[in-house]
Amino acid sequence: MAAEESKKSKKAVALRYRPEADAAPKITAKGSGLVADKIIALAREHGIPIKDDPDLVEVLAKLDINEEVPPSVYVIVAELLAFVYGMNRSMRTP
Repeated sequence: MAAEESKKSKKAVALRYRPEADAAPKITAKGSGLVADKIIALAREHGIPIKDDPDLVEVLAKLDINEEVPPSVYVIVAELLAFVYGMNRSMRTP
């Protein structure tokens, strides 16, 4: 099992959600391997919270760049956004 897991390439998906402009969160970047590493590094560099959820990444990675998140994953994406908003709030509180 470990050998199979080590063969799997890391994946990352970036989302953007602007309630005033977007009907739903959109995919802004996605990739695997070195591209995933770069997405994660840029997020860290800019203080963007990162959530490790391989199952969600698998679903979102099937979408195209600038595609809205489908209603079938709204609940889990809403949980993700709540996580991000909570992280942002805690980072602002002294």
